[in-house]
Amino acid sequence: MSPSDPIKLTRKDFASDQDVRWCPGCGDYAILATVQRTLPELTQEKEKTVFISGIGCSSRFPYYMNTYGFHSIHGRAPTFATGLKLANPELDIWVISGDGDGFSIGGNHMLHVLRRNVNLQILLFNNRIYGLTKGQYSPTSLVGLRTPSSPFGSVDRPVLPASVALGAGARFVARSVDTAAKHLGPMLKEAHAFRGTAFLEIMQNCPVFADGTWLHATDRATAAETQLMLEHGKPMIFGKEKNMGLRLRPKKLELEIVKLGENGVTEDDLLVHDETNQAMAFLLAAMEPPTFPIALGVLYRAPAPAYDDAVISQIEATIEKQGAGDMDTLLNSGHTWTVE
Repeated sequence: MSPSDPIKLTRKDFASDQDVRWCPGCGDYAILATVQRTLPELTQEKEKTVFISGIGCSSRFPYYMNTYGFHSIHGRAPTFATGLKLANPELDIWVISGDGDGFSIGGNHMLHVLRRNVNLQILLFNNRIYGLTKGQYSPTSLVGLRTPSSPFGSVDRPVLPASVALGAGARFVARSVDTAAKHLGPMLKEAHAFRGTAFLEIMQNCPVFADGTWLHATDRATAAETQLMLEHGKPMIFGKEKNMGLRLRPKKLELEIVKLGENGVTEDDLLVHDETNQAMAFLLAAMEPPTFPIALGVLYRAPAPAYDDAVISQIEATIEKQGAGDMDTLLNSGHTWTVE
């Protein structure tokens, strides 16, 4: 290797010297390992990579990445990330948030970063519980869950992060699982390649306060029957024998599970995944075992102009038309007065 050749980064280059302090068995470990393993394939410029988090177990993430980072305020990571992207468009920004951080106190901030389509990646760790504050029920907790803040069982209907993201106008919505490194890695790459806000929900296990909350959908023994792996342009087929599929009920915009070869059903009867179909993405986002398999992969991808690109273009056009601004002139213009 000559002195002019770039240094090839590895996973170790993205791991900080901080002791990782999550509970033993936490799904965050698996996500961290996959992110650190994937980043060298996405960038060789650590100095342009930034991780911004809010508050919660997942929000310790920036400490464990050997990049720039910011452990910000509860629920406000999307706002800090938006400002940073506008201040320095060259930065590659990753927002780390949990279901409580992102969809409770941070719900409003999440809404606006999604609708604006800022060019950054959001990793939403969904463990259906408040872990850092010792196990209160969160916006994504299931009805009936008993916790210190819902001792007789939660009566709230849970938020579906992917559905909310779609409703907020997100242009890229995907799902994966904490321990499914062979699936999560490619999803990180797909999110990174999207120019705009890429929202990736990661089903993550909290072994202390919500152990097994996703087991019905992630257990390896039954995963083939409870997971639908989406591929653009491919029929929606699942099952251990790949003999189950999804189709629309005749004359209704409702999904139903059918078995290939039964009642004359063939692959031609099945739905073909179309990442650009928002209506279909809403239906897929609402599916969950035991009634339906859970949809994993890219639910929706429809490129649109990124917010930061539009802002920067507007600034450049204004400077070209009116010239560069001057702070002193700005402060002394318009409605001003002197107090004597």
